[in-house]
Amino acid sequence: MSGSHHTLNRRDTLRRICVGFGGLALNALLARTGRASNSASGLAEPRQAHFPARAKRVIFLFMHGGPSHVDLFDYKPALAKYDGKPLPFPERKVQFAARGNIMQSPWKFRQVGQSGHWMSELWQHLPEVADDLCMLHSVCETNVAHGGACMKLHTGDEALLRPSMGSWVSYGLGTENQNLPAFITICPTSLHGGANNFGSAFLPAVHQGVPLGTPGYPNTPAKDARFHYMENLQAGAHEQRLQLDLLRKLHDRKAATAGNSSDLDARIDSFELAFRMQMAAPEATDLRGESEAVLDLYGMNDAATENFGRQCLLARRFAERGVRFIQVSHAHSLKFNNEQWDQHSQLEKGHSINVKQIDKPITGLLKDLKSRGLLQDTLVLWGGEFGRTPTVEKGKGPVGRDHHPDGFTMWMAGGGVRGGFRYGKTDEFGYHAIENRCTIHDLHATLLHLLGLDHERLTYTDSGREFRLTDVYGNVAREIIA
Repeated sequence: MSGSHHTLNRRDTLRRICVGFGGLALNALLARTGRASNSASGLAEPRQAHFPARAKRVIFLFMHGGPSHVDLFDYKPALAKYDGKPLPFPERKVQFAARGNIMQSPWKFRQVGQSGHWMSELWQHLPEVADDLCMLHSVCETNVAHGGACMKLHTGDEALLRPSMGSWVSYGLGTENQNLPAFITICPTSLHGGANNFGSAFLPAVHQGVPLGTPGYPNTPAKDARFHYMENLQAGAHEQRLQLDLLRKLHDRKAATAGNSSDLDARIDSFELAFRMQMAAPEATDLRGESEAVLDLYGMNDAATENFGRQCLLARRFAERGVRFIQVSHAHSLKFNNEQWDQHSQLEKGHSINVKQIDKPITGLLKDLKSRGLLQDTLVLWGGEFGRTPTVEKGKGPVGRDHHPDGFTMWMAGGGVRGGFRYGKTDEFGYHAIENRCTIHDLHATLLHLLGLDHERLTYTDSGREFRLTDVYGNVAREIIA
């Protein structure tokens, strides 16, 4: 070619012809460039696991703020016996707030299901699926502050920007549905790490979590959550297809002579994914075809449970459509009168509201997955970034509890774990994890293992170093595997 038609700059071309794409609004996918050196990004195509998997996908029910294990699942009679007395051992040196004496739980506990799991009386529906739950009573070693603890739980590191566990799952396995992202986060919060908690960091940008609903504080009500800018008012589907094909052709022509560019690969792939989503995403998020019985199962007919119930129902719909990793966040919402799970004060009021909002929806989700044959290969993970202290927090009232990363409870269900099983334990006060300690690296290693991925082999090279979700740590908790 000659004259004014000598060369087309790919970056200028992206800017000129892609302004109308629905993908341009998926700025979470475009915000990061693929800076790593070891592969072109490509769409998140299905990839072979390292070994036969027990689970195909993950639904992570994230309880933002730190639910109190000693008031929900980890029954400790010693708290009533020594109520009002000081702990008989020194507290951790690094604390978030001033702490006082031991405080018994405001709620009674009872054993539920054939497994005999302990649950407080707050739970009215979850006992119905108790025997599907694998309780992890010895999770530990997150940061004592929300920001660091959230980053540690989501990315394996409390300070540095690393890929989130959903991004690692997308990178390791790809997606089963080329018309939807491999990783979707529903109604995410913008607090305590924000987009970094579902970011891809140095992994190719196509593996970043795509938010349904704008990340915010408070987070988006579920009924208003949308994949933004899905409608293209400037070009129809045929014209968009022609534009994408031209863009790919120009990119490939330039790559043949000037070499490949992983950042531009990632950007073009995100445009392609967004184009495909224009048809698939509206159908996946449309609940009008769900029966009244299903809507009631998730608590959609009750103002207290409708918001989280909608998120859980959307998670089931994404799961059955091949999305690999779906996060559902129960976070701060002024409209629904909850304050995360961060009850430094007003523990009794706050936890009562929060459990009411999630109890029926989570129970409905597990029942629905099971009835559809999805629970056996869907791993459901429930938990927050830490627990709460067995002691009262000083200087605030009504009483509450401080952050507690030294031993707390999360649970799993489905996806190859042992239902009705209890793994690990804390001391008699619920303070230290003392048996089968499960660090966050161990949790991640176990989650990847259930998906057929060896956490030591799932690596990515950036800046001359090999990285993995578990850094140089992590052991699989094999006892929980069915």
